[in-house]
Amino acid sequence: MVVQEFTVDLNKPLVFQVGHLEERYQEWVHQPIVSKEGPRFFGNDVLEFLTRTKWWAVPTIWLPVVCFMFVKSILMGNTIQDVVLMALIGIFIWTLIEYTLHRFLFHIETKTYWWNTAHYLLHGCHHKHPMDSLRLVFPPTATAILCFPFWNLVAFFATPSTTPALFGGGLLGYVMYDCTHYYLHHGQPSTDPAKHLKRYHLSHHFRIQDMGFGITSSLWDAVFGTLPPSMTPGKKN
Repeated sequence: MVVQEFTVDLNKPLVFQVGHLEERYQEWVHQPIVSKEGPRFFGNDVLEFLTRTKWWAVPTIWLPVVCFMFVKSILMGNTIQDVVLMALIGIFIWTLIEYTLHRFLFHIETKTYWWNTAHYLLHGCHHKHPMDSLRLVFPPTATAILCFPFWNLVAFFATPSTTPALFGGGLLGYVMYDCTHYYLHHGQPSTDPAKHLKRYHLSHHFRIQDMGFGITSSLWDAVFGTLPPSMTPGKKN
């Protein structure tokens, strides 16, 4: 008796289908469908709504929080120069977090039903439908949840007065990351460095998906040896 392999029906909600692909999931999810209209995730309308986010929601919601953090740090005794320095440190640390999450979490290889399902929700959907504009930035609800452990992590290493500024810098780095990521997919840059970053990121999507994990820069790819071959110094594009 021959058992027929499971096939994903793109006309039905996808989230609870993809897990059935098991070992074939990784191959399937890295075969992109280039369409501006994203698929339906859930049959439930409320859950479906929570998966969709306009890009401008990210700066609208989080930039006021960033400003609040900087002001709070100043009111706790830090100078403006101190806050600027700590903000820059926070942004720099975020670039490493961005790279680390993208390389080791977003691109983790899965093959069981629930791990495939979780990966698709986290990042797989973006590789399968890279031009889906409503699922390109991180939903604010999920970001708010993640803010708590990140705040506690910063507070563990920093002083009470510097924690808000460092956290605010990291949060600003995140806003820059999400807005940059959206622009690299839907903008049409004509000059560097944006033009280079777009080419660099699209190479990750459509050419070498296990390299080029930086979004806002290629710094950490260069440091950790994950630059795509054509982007390596000394090699021609």
